[in-house]
Amino acid sequence: MSSASPAPQGEVIVHVFGRTDVGRTREHNEDAFVVADLSTNNASLQPEVRQHRVGAKGSLFMVADGMGGAAAGEIASAMAVDIVLGELRTSWIAQKDTDAEAFVRAIKQSTKAANQQINTYAAAHAEYRGMGTTATVAGILGDTLYLAQVGDSRAYLVRNGEARQITKDQSLMQKLIEAGELTEEEAAQSERRNIILQALGPEPTVKIDLTHQQVRRGDTLVLCSDGLSGQVTKDDIARVVSQESDLTAACKKLIDTANANGGPDNITVIIARFEGSGLLDANGEDHVGHRVFPLPETGQTPAIGVDRVIDPPSPTQPVPVVDRPRTTRPLPSGELSAAAASGVRRSSAPTVSPARRKAGRIIAIGLVVIGIAAAAWFIVEHVRDAYSVGVGTKKT
Repeated sequence: MSSASPAPQGEVIVHVFGRTDVGRTREHNEDAFVVADLSTNNASLQPEVRQHRVGAKGSLFMVADGMGGAAAGEIASAMAVDIVLGELRTSWIAQKDTDAEAFVRAIKQSTKAANQQINTYAAAHAEYRGMGTTATVAGILGDTLYLAQVGDSRAYLVRNGEARQITKDQSLMQKLIEAGELTEEEAAQSERRNIILQALGPEPTVKIDLTHQQVRRGDTLVLCSDGLSGQVTKDDIARVVSQESDLTAACKKLIDTANANGGPDNITVIIARFEGSGLLDANGEDHVGHRVFPLPETGQTPAIGVDRVIDPPSPTQPVPVVDRPRTTRPLPSGELSAAAASGVRRSSAPTVSPARRKAGRIIAIGLVVIGIAAAAWFIVEHVRDAYSVGVGTKKT
């Protein structure tokens, strides 16, 4: 892994657009997104944001994919983007800090605040109990992207016609891939591909994956919900982004492709292209991929299991009022321990120390020997008695 090169003096220009679509199956759109120029405190897709210079406070891109059934997912994702942006306005924009660590800390704290507030809201409203949302939060400051990841929405970086995922899914399938139990192709077809290990809202605490990626001139960031990544390959993403210079048209083409492949879920995509004299040209030694940002005292907590599933209505029951029958529920304890530890094995056997195991073997062998000796004695005595009776009869 090569070390990050110092950025040249100059400006970094962002060209950005975002779009969301309900898809071909859902009744309501439970995705949400936000694009913001944090230096001017402008969160919109107006021309001044769609092309802007990255200022001293950077820029924000965020995608959230809600879950929970009825309007719960829609509320959770909307709350997530509103809270993250609101917290950044207080903890980052309003402060004098402009260094990278303070920026990352503000992103992390705003994401934690979103989790806490969604969880509190759900606890106070029984009809929304268990609701949640994924979140992929990307901020650019200078020449570097800083990302906070919760769940399975994704961020890709497209460079020189190739798309590489720079976030890591917090999902059961990702654990199985890392353990070598499944290939990416097998995981994409698995019936359990919707099981995620983290989400904002279902639990009071959440583990946030903090990463960073240095960008180069001409790089393109693609943020998306799994409604896109589940239906469109990263090669297709790279092809569309590389061939289409108009980002509005590129967003539409990606969404159209996902819908043409079935569109079973809501689809959200943000595309941001980076230019300017403040960026270096790409070279073959640059690292592109998942790279943890070493924020001191991150306060990360163990992963929890959330099963995000699509529950079709029973053919014998009327279609429920729930507009998007998506639910969250904890994984069974055996599956949770397996997913949290290695994602490969589940065992209900208690742990036994080697010394106790050895002593148990010795006792078992001794009991077997005693049993065999007793059986042998019984057989010998029985045969002797029978022989004695037989001899006596003959003598009489």
